[in-house]
Amino acid sequence: MIVAEQKPLEEIKGLLGDAPRVLVVGCGTCVTVCFAGGEKEAGILGSLLRMSAKLDGGPKDVTEATVQRQCEWEYLDTIRDRVAEADVVLSLGCGVGVQALAERYPNAVVVPGLNTAFMGLPIEQGVWVERCAACGNCLLGLTGGICPIARCSKQLLNGPCGGSSNGKCEVGPEIDCAWQLIYDKLKAQGRLHLLMDINPPKDWRTSRDGGPRKIVREDLRLVKEGN
Repeated sequence: MIVAEQKPLEEIKGLLGDAPRVLVVGCGTCVTVCFAGGEKEAGILGSLLRMSAKLDGGPKDVTEATVQRQCEWEYLDTIRDRVAEADVVLSLGCGVGVQALAERYPNAVVVPGLNTAFMGLPIEQGVWVERCAACGNCLLGLTGGICPIARCSKQLLNGPCGGSSNGKCEVGPEIDCAWQLIYDKLKAQGRLHLLMDINPPKDWRTSRDGGPRKIVREDLRLVKEGN
């Protein structure tokens, strides 16, 4: 899932400026799961903004709304009237949600309430870790299901560097060496032979070098009229 965390309150207040009417928009998917931008968080932040504005001597009309997903038009359309009434829309979605709101409502001032961090998973209550860098060319079938792009500090494709020690990365003792994890996993599975093949330099064109990425599934597209 996409993992994010809420911006500091003072930064959010700076983004809102003197806008008298603010709509806080939560998202019911990824950022709900990581407790950053769901309905509960939108309500708490709305209350904080109202109290803070009152203490600052300039009360704001702050309301909240939460959609199931900010990254799809059909859900954003349900708050059309509320967006129109707001001077500033504060998105508690990921970076995609912020841009989706801004694109769907081009006349609205949309600002982010979260910092989008990475794609990851919860390893314990309140702890999320990165697991995917969305590089567009997955290697997990060759590395025992452990991603060297997201989990190796140097994104190495052919084994550990000389800085790993006792299974830990030289960047910090709390970081597992991804290639030690890969080796241990493949050894346990009897697949160490996979490490004998040299992976070529990564083709980063599937990542960010070619500009914004797009996937087109022709079998899912609507048939155009007349075809």
